[in-house]
Amino acid sequence: MEEKRFYVKDVLLILAGTCLYAFGLVTFNIANDLAEGGVTGITLILRALFQIDPAYSTLIINIPLILIGGKVLGKHSFYYTILGTVSLSVFLWLWQRFPIEVNLDHDLLIASLLAGLAAGIGSGFVYRVGGTTGGTDVIARILEKHYGVSMGRSLLIFDILVLVLSLSYIDVKRMMYTLIVSFVFSRVVDSVLDGAYAAKGMLVISDHTEDIGEVVMAVLERGVTYLNGQGGYSQGEKKVLYMVVSPSELMEIKRIVHEIDSKAFISVINVHEAIGEGFTYARPAKSLFKKKKALN
Repeated sequence: MEEKRFYVKDVLLILAGTCLYAFGLVTFNIANDLAEGGVTGITLILRALFQIDPAYSTLIINIPLILIGGKVLGKHSFYYTILGTVSLSVFLWLWQRFPIEVNLDHDLLIASLLAGLAAGIGSGFVYRVGGTTGGTDVIARILEKHYGVSMGRSLLIFDILVLVLSLSYIDVKRMMYTLIVSFVFSRVVDSVLDGAYAAKGMLVISDHTEDIGEVVMAVLERGVTYLNGQGGYSQGEKKVLYMVVSPSELMEIKRIVHEIDSKAFISVINVHEAIGEGFTYARPAKSLFKKKKALN
């Protein structure tokens, strides 16, 4: 029963993501003559030059690519990519027939930001469950498997080629705004994939590691882990303190460490996703009495 619910959740996220992506493409990109990278950018070029509906060209271009790259994608991604591609085409068709006008007073900067936001959140939903909307992702995986070209490099080259070709129907000014769309898109996708709750990892190396850990647990009610370490110069054994905290707690922890051991070494690490108590679950309420007692 649990597996079925998980599958339904995945499908709903893909549908919600492609719906939002299609809405942004029609409402902000197409309405303001903004280009796009990848296969989506090619469909916009075909629309501008030959009046071919992106809803149809998306299927025409993507389906053969997905079938060719079926073995590369794997069974899970293959089915989810088919769903993502077909639903994107359906929503593109719907939003063009039943548009929702958003009055931006012809402000291309706002249009670019909203286009990147809609595409980033929508694509993030799809990528989060292991799906894609086809296109350049499939091509990049094929090139990586058979020719050893990294996905990042092939995706970048393909996007640049499509954006250059887009100059056939847009001017340089709109091309610059399209680059803003691409930047916002990449940042938002990363945020969606990294999890809703940002976190930082901290490594503390000190001669008073246990004292620091006790105060952190008492004051901030964060769990800590002690790792066994050895000094490279002194060859002495030391306990290394590791913890995952929210960004707002960094300064407080640095203050605690400095008060206990001013010579302590602190390393702050970006944590892409934090799952567990204190991040995806409710944290216990803090006690002012416990905090005062710990500091005394």
